[in-house]
Amino acid sequence: MESILHGLQDWYARQFDGLWENDYGVKITTCDNPGWWGKIDLVGTELQDRSFESIAESVDGAGSPQGPRWLHCRVPDAVWHGAGDESKLAVILMHFLAWAGGGDAGLHRPLRLDGPEGPG
Repeated sequence: MESILHGLQDWYARQFDGLWENDYGVKITTCDNPGWWGKIDLVGTELQDRSFESIAESVDGAGSPQGPRWLHCRVPDAVWHGAGDESKLAVILMHFLAWAGGGDAGLHRPLRLDGPEGPG
């Protein structure tokens, strides 16, 4: 988890230009499903126009959880949203970092949740 936090800190610090950090940023909160919800502003970043294929695991068409283990990542209106059950905070942040580091292709790589990159 420490390397994930360092990755997020590094991405955040690279956005600083004297203005961006005054109006935009990163927010991580809990939600009542229960779970985590991260919102990352993309306006004015290299990611603002990069495509992102939504990730939806055990959620309905509106993004509401349909079981105890769920994950939903998407990018509406230049804000990256990642939400998931209480066990998914690291997975949520890894999905963002994989996409953010994906280069111009804008492809995020699938994450193995049973391997070294994710919780068992």
